[in-house]
Amino acid sequence: MKLILALLATLQVVAVTPPNIVFILADDLGYGDLACYNPDSIIPTPNLNKLASEGMRFTDAHSPATVCTPTRYSLLTGRMCFRTGRSRVFSGVGGPCLIEKDRLTLPAILKTKGYSTALFGKWHVGMSFFDKEGERISDQGLKGVKQIDYARPVGGSPIEFGFDEFYGTVCCPTTDWLYAYIDGDRIPVPPTNQIDKSKLPRHPYANDCRPGMIAPNFDLEKVDLVFLEKSKAFLEEQVKKSPGKPFFLMHSMQAVHLPSFPAKQFQGKSGSGPHGDFIYQMDWIVGELMRTIESLNIAENTIVMFGSDNGPEVPSVIAMRRDHGHDGAKPWRGVKRDQWEGGHRTPFIVKWPGVVKPGSTTDEIVSLTDVFATCAKTVGAKFPANAGEDSFDLSPVLEGEKRKKPIRPYLLQQTFAMKLSIRQGDWKYIDHKGSGGNNYEKENEWSMGQFAIPDTDPKAPGQLYNLKVDPGETINLYSKYPKVVTKLKCLLEESKKSGRTRESINQ
Repeated sequence: MKLILALLATLQVVAVTPPNIVFILADDLGYGDLACYNPDSIIPTPNLNKLASEGMRFTDAHSPATVCTPTRYSLLTGRMCFRTGRSRVFSGVGGPCLIEKDRLTLPAILKTKGYSTALFGKWHVGMSFFDKEGERISDQGLKGVKQIDYARPVGGSPIEFGFDEFYGTVCCPTTDWLYAYIDGDRIPVPPTNQIDKSKLPRHPYANDCRPGMIAPNFDLEKVDLVFLEKSKAFLEEQVKKSPGKPFFLMHSMQAVHLPSFPAKQFQGKSGSGPHGDFIYQMDWIVGELMRTIESLNIAENTIVMFGSDNGPEVPSVIAMRRDHGHDGAKPWRGVKRDQWEGGHRTPFIVKWPGVVKPGSTTDEIVSLTDVFATCAKTVGAKFPANAGEDSFDLSPVLEGEKRKKPIRPYLLQQTFAMKLSIRQGDWKYIDHKGSGGNNYEKENEWSMGQFAIPDTDPKAPGQLYNLKVDPGETINLYSKYPKVVTKLKCLLEESKKSGRTRESINQ
């Protein structure tokens, strides 16, 4: 009898234990880069294929923005970044952090429910660095990095916004002016020399590496492996030291942002050049995280989410199409920075044992902003009206609930210049001419002009597409359906004025 009671007590504890949450964010990974989304992909991605077979694959998921900084702000806050009035992609030591001091964040919500929280990898939402006089440095280039007083703490670190632990970089790890790791709010190993670009690999995917200052422990080919070891150590420590305590881990990768510098053990493994190797490495890292979770016997109570911050980068798309017949944006028009689907329609996969049906798919229109409300609902946390204004709970979709209406009333998208589009059902209205990002007027080897599609309504001030009949966004229907344009434009203006997409006071 005592044994039975003990077993029942154990089962009761297990039943009420909140799930662990692991969010894996790739960088510049396109919809067409994964075999589970693009049957014509030539790059082996067995681990993400496995994750999709064990979870739910979203076919109409979107990054909130077409570039990294605003997407990361929106993911962490559940709010569209254009509402801040600030539009920039940070580089170097420019700041301050885009997240407002009083803004409720995803990790902060989870902490109210007893979660341990950690971020390992790229931050890219802005930090503040200070010189020897204690003045905040505003120069985002090499000059600014040389002014840093490394004895002073860094302001705007993730540990100020709900994360218990952080080890990573301020911006893009292998692209930026400061090549050094930040531990919490300190840089334990400061940079000592300017990076020697002549010693770096030279190939079409080696762009973007700025001639900044580099720390002696910063190996450009091993950055993602360092982040991986930090995440694995966190997982192991949580199970060992805090068994039963839920945790939130955000693993924010460098891959597959240019430059494509895969670690030596992955070079030549994909059969599709350095960028293909980088995608292959990224997939292996996902597999390593999943294997760690399984080896610790926590897989059954762990939600794993995987997504990308925007579409694929211009040079990688051009070179991969030309040299390997691989299209990271397939089947969509546009790439990173563009308002067209290829700029923001991204892979999104969720595994939740016991809740999500393995191998399922959904065409529900969702945004990475929705991670905020979904996680809050999962852990039983409510948030006030001034938080998560553009976030919706995806639990009904994940649970396989049959719905007559979509969860979202509409979907917003923004470019780095805060140009906007709105999607409702099959209709997509773009509130500007052109891509909103890349220059399609230039036609040379390294410009997207070579893939330009003629504007079928060149006099129209905006664009309207029906994605059901025209998923490639080839026919501008702006002048043909003025009532649809008016309806969507009014809805967009209403959303801008109200400051929110979500109408309810509480989720």
